Amino acid sequence: MDTSTTRPKVAQLTFRLLGRSIHPELFHTFKSHQIHRDCYSASLRVTSDGHVVSFWSAAGTITEVTASTHQLLPSNGRILELPLVAANEDEIVIGNSFRYRYRCALERVPPEMFWMIQNQLRHSGGEHELLQFFDASGRIPIGGVSFIHVDSRRHTMQIQAIHTFPDDLALVKVESSFTVLSATG
Repeated sequence: MDTSTTRPKVAQLTFRLLGRSIHPELFHTFKSHQIHRDCYSASLRVTSDGHVVSFWSAAGTITEVTASTHQLLPSNGRILELPLVAANEDEIVIGNSFRYRYRCALERVPPEMFWMIQNQLRHSGGEHELLQFFDASGRIPIGGVSFIHVDSRRHTMQIQAIHTFPDDLALVKVESSFTVLSATG
């Protein structure tokens, strides 16, 4: 089995926001999508741990990362770092450039509910979604799923991401909103 296509333990996950871009070579990317609007561009990537979303305009770059604590990331430019152990939400204004809102949560659910959600995600997907199926880790005969829905508007991009972790019967849910405050792009 190729262990690079299985999920880490959910206890190892963090949610981070950086005020900079991150080299794509740092992650094993399974699916990606690019968005280009008049005042911003964005890159969305499904990784083995979760996702990386880079959002940039003429005013700068911010990057949201859901990844393992073992994932090497630059320490400079760190705006936010939270362990994914409970629900968190906040709004952050970055200079005169961006407004960033997020809600992230780790949910452990009963087995029946987990399998129902896993099955629904496996059968979803459309032109506004990224969907990735992962290999089983060995303990449970089914692998995780990553689902990212994106809604792109003139000055704002919203994402909804769900990452499943079958070994832990856990879901990582992220809702983010990236808004360009200055129309200098």
